[in-house]
Amino acid sequence: QVQLVESGGGLVQAGGSLRLSCAASAWTFGGYDMAWFRQAPGKEREFVSAISQKGGSTNYADSVKGRFTISRDNAKRTLYLQMNSLKPEDTAVYYCAAGNRGVAGTPAQTDFGSWGQGTQVTVSA
Repeated sequence: QVQLVESGGGLVQAGGSLRLSCAASAWTFGGYDMAWFRQAPGKEREFVSAISQKGGSTNYADSVKGRFTISRDNAKRTLYLQMNSLKPEDTAVYYCAAGNRGVAGTPAQTDFGSWGQGTQVTVSA
């Protein structure tokens, strides 16, 4: 288990940008595949993006492909999500998660054992 703390959420106009961060407590951060999920009001939590342990492989949901970029800095034990060209439908609570399932396909929530508390992203029209 690793403790995760997200930050960087906020209110932004459509077309704007935000960068989310997820700070990990464990020195073993580099041994985890990491992911971002999001949950909009009244909807299921959904996969956004994932990155492999050393950052060599990434995966994105079709809805964010070309607009969001996931990255990580293992020396700083931090995961990032750069979000550009934001849309009102990107409004959600964003969660980071740690696991060891790889990044191929569409990761499920159950593939990740550690979660942060979430950070709210609100995109106004």
